[in-house]
Order: sequence, then C-alpha cells, then structure tokens
Amino acid sequence: MGEKAKGFDKKWIQTYMLIFIVIGLGVILSFISSNFLTVTNLLNVVRQIAVNGILAIGMTIVCLTGGIDLSVGSIVAFSGIIAAGLLRDTSCPIIVIVLAAIVVGAVCGLYNGYFVAYWNAAPFVVTLSMMTIARGLTYVYSDGRPISNLRTEFLTIGKGSIVGIPIPTLILAFVFILGSIMLSKLKFGRYVYAVGGNENAAMVSGINVKRIKMMVYVLSGIACGIAAIILTARVSAGLPQAGESYELDAIAATVIGGTSLSGGRGRLWGTIVGAVLLGIVNNGLDLLNVSSFYQQIVKGLIILGAILIDSKRNN
Repeated sequence: MGEKAKGFDKKWIQTYMLIFIVIGLGVILSFISSNFLTVTNLLNVVRQIAVNGILAIGMTIVCLTGGIDLSVGSIVAFSGIIAAGLLRDTSCPIIVIVLAAIVVGAVCGLYNGYFVAYWNAAPFVVTLSMMTIARGLTYVYSDGRPISNLRTEFLTIGKGSIVGIPIPTLILAFVFILGSIMLSKLKFGRYVYAVGGNENAAMVSGINVKRIKMMVYVLSGIACGIAAIILTARVSAGLPQAGESYELDAIAATVIGGTSLSGGRGRLWGTIVGAVLLGIVNNGLDLLNVSSFYQQIVKGLIILGAILIDSKRNN
C-alpha cells in the first residue's frame, strides 16, 4: 500500500510540476517587476503565447510518431507572406485569404510527410530541406521586402478581442480543443500513439503507418498556416524574416510539456503549459531589460534542459 501511494505521489508530482513552476515563476516576476501583473502586459503575454502554442501543438503531434519538424518557422513566413500578398494585390474576402495561408502550410507539410513516410527519409533532413525551400520562396515572392498596408479587418485577427479575450488566444483554445479530441477520442489519435510507441507492431496490427506519418506533417503545416495568419495580423505586415527560430521554441514547448522525442508519449495540455512557461520567461527577461543576445543563451539552455529531461525519462 505504501509503495503504491509513493508511486502515485511521484506520478502526481511529475504530472503537475510544470504548473507549479509556471505559477512560481509568475509570483517571482510579480515581485521583481511591478509591470508583470498589469492587464496590458498579461494580454501581451497571451497574444505572444498563441503563435508558439499553435505551432507546438502541431509539433507535438509530429513528435508523437517519433518525427520532428524543423521547417515550421519558414512555413509560417511563407504562408504569412502569401496572405499579405493576396491582401495587397487582390480584393479576396478575408476568409479566402485565411484558407489560402492554411492550404500553403498544408502543402508544405504534405511535402515533408510524403518524403518521410513513402521514401523513408529522415525527418530531420526532409524538414531541414523544406525549411530552406520555404524561406527561399518567401524571399523570392516578397523580393526580400515586407508587405504592409494590410486591411484593417484582417489586422483584427491578431489585435482584436472578444469579450476582453484576445482573438489569438481564442484561436489557440480552439486548436487545442480540436487537437485534444483528435488524439483522445478518434482512431487517428490512437494510431498516432501506436506508430510512435512501436511502428512495427502498429504495421502488423493493420494500421496504415505511412498514411499516419504523412498526415501528422500535414497537420503541422496547417498549424503553421493558422499561426502565420495570427502573426501577420499582429505585426501588421508580411515579413520575409518572420518565424526565424520558431521551430526551436515549438520543440522546447513540446519537450518541456512532457512529449518524448522518441515518440509514443505526450499530451497537448502539457505542451500548452510548456508554451506558457516559455512565454513567461521571454516576457520576464524583456521586463528586466535583459539583452536579446543573453535571451538567446537562456533559451538555448532551456532547450538543452528540456532535451536532457526527455533523455532521462526514456532511460
């Protein structure tokens, strides 16, 4: 009975430790900086978290199969610049432009998934290829220049709010709910976990492993398209350099949240908590006027720590 209770306590602590860390960090920052708990700052934090949170949800689904997607930042830039270009050059309805950005992301994800699943290419290499291609296409399309003067109704997606809740946060919540239902209630979700847990066993049991592996990258691409819309609307322009290093933030949030890079284990709520933790850290460093150069070092150490924790979990 004692051993059972001890095991339960350990599992409970591991499950909720992240939440305790987030709360503790928030309390510390509220004492260090009087600006942290202001409404303006908190709204800024939740808007910032939305983009990385959505990308991290897509990354989590990919990592659950044992894959990885290094191209998310570049796909965000490409999808965003396409949306900005359509806003500048056409009179298409906003919904059409939003769907166009999502389709661009999905096609890029399809490229990744096809070569990973049907050519058995290493995810690291394939997504690195797409990272370079998408970034190049972004600069070609924009001629290396920002695309601005976007329509006001489009900018509302990134800057507006509904009953006081920022629209990006509502979109993140919607994506999280859809992702959670897909992974916990649908056959597709069970297949994703099965492929990541033991690919050969999944194949023997009749699961179309190649299709599942391709689809997770398409879903990651769709997440990139959604994030691109939010980011473009938030900064009021399509930026060719947008999304740089976003893949690292997404991976960090995913691993910090408890998803194993070797596949088969992880939950989306943990990923969201990981994204919140990173968002608070970034915001805290900004409030403390820490140089962006030092912030890169801190972020790198956080990523290293997350990977070491993941390695320890698997041993």
